[in-house]
Amino acid sequence: MDAYLERLVDPWIDEILDSAPAMMITGARASGKTTTALRHAASVVRLDNEREAGPFRADPDAALRERPEPVLLDEWQACPEVLGAVKRAVDTERRAGRFILTGSAQSDADPALWPGTGRLIRVAMHPLTVREQISRSGHPFIDGLLSGDPPQLPADPPDLRGYAEIALRGGFPEPAVELEGNVRRGWLESYVEQLLTHGRAGSGNGRDPVRLGTFFAAYALNSAGIVNDATLYEAAGLDRRTSRSYTRLLTDLGVIAELPAWSSNRLKRLARGTKRYIADTGLWGAAVGADVELVMSDGDLLGRMIETFVVNQLRAEAVVDPSRPKLHHLRDRDGRHEVDVIADLGARGLVAIEIKAHSAPKPADARHLAWLRDELGQQFKAGALLHTGPARYHLSDRIEAIPICSLWS
Repeated sequence: MDAYLERLVDPWIDEILDSAPAMMITGARASGKTTTALRHAASVVRLDNEREAGPFRADPDAALRERPEPVLLDEWQACPEVLGAVKRAVDTERRAGRFILTGSAQSDADPALWPGTGRLIRVAMHPLTVREQISRSGHPFIDGLLSGDPPQLPADPPDLRGYAEIALRGGFPEPAVELEGNVRRGWLESYVEQLLTHGRAGSGNGRDPVRLGTFFAAYALNSAGIVNDATLYEAAGLDRRTSRSYTRLLTDLGVIAELPAWSSNRLKRLARGTKRYIADTGLWGAAVGADVELVMSDGDLLGRMIETFVVNQLRAEAVVDPSRPKLHHLRDRDGRHEVDVIADLGARGLVAIEIKAHSAPKPADARHLAWLRDELGQQFKAGALLHTGPARYHLSDRIEAIPICSLWS
């Protein structure tokens, strides 16, 4: 990649460094964290290099001192002692723009993160969105929907097959931007293989890469679904404890994600199960062995891929959306009503989104959005039925049919 692709989080990183002493960028390996952080740093320490990490293991406070700031501490989890040194440096001198830490996603329950509590602002970095891949500026989709500022749709929007090609390209910078065809697919398959043999997945920690691979494939086949733990671990041939351990691991590595169920005291009998997703549709394709021809011949796989793709675009935008939406899903216990994405804006209301692999949805296709609007009244600010057709049009009060490509137009 010859030129740097501006990331959605770049302005947010600048804003943080202008005001706060330290920040941490988390995300899946190879999603571009280091490349982005380097553009904001004055000096860098690569802590996955043992020669550079050695002084920090011996005396982290001394090793950190007198470096040009902001100091980028790359792959901090390879030398967790550095987090305590950052805490002490910030407590001693709390000026803006001192430290940037990068590393793969970590569980909030990880004790190594405790020294950063109250000292670090965390920024989640996702694989490239399509907007980032084509260097297109614009409002986050939910913010634009609320402001009534419709995007200019492309003159030649993708058709259903085009969306499948875009989705299976994924968002990891190297395969998405630099590689093509079989080489891209080989990169994604290799990523999955290396993910499963990651040091934290080894049998020394009670984790078997073969069983983990079976679990990841089962998870991928259920992406964009509400599936309970029992169904998932039985499909993978695991017990409950192992299944939950693998879920935590893959979440920490940033390759799976969940949308929690939305709840409200105004609506009764809502299901509580989470909705599960693979965090990148390129990885999803590698995990299930799907190419464009396969998804175009299998309606179930196609629907899961399109929804997973759209939700991941929205998840990446939510990090920088000024309205700070919290993303959920909604389903009632009887299965009569279901909304793919609820963007909860707190006291300001909510936006509801349905996702369909359909080129010309009708008002009846938005019946779940209309039901939610009627139940919630003015709390319902806007509804969008994102579809694979070329046109944006009104469906009913506060509900529009909008092409998926509006996410990057």
